[in-house]
Amino acid sequence: MENTDEAKGRIKEAAGSLTDDNDLKREGKADRATGKVKEGVDKLADKVKDIAGKR
Repeated sequence: MENTDEAKGRIKEAAGSLTDDNDLKREGKADRATGKVKEGVDKLADKVKDIAGKR
């Protein structure tokens, strides 16, 4: 499932492409990157919880 930041980033990138707005495209890419980092942190937190629960 895609998180909000990634979806928002995709929309901004598409809007930037349609309007030839490079700043908006860069902003969209940054939002997508933020979403991917958050997703990775969430996955790591879940693994830590799983490991801690097994002890």
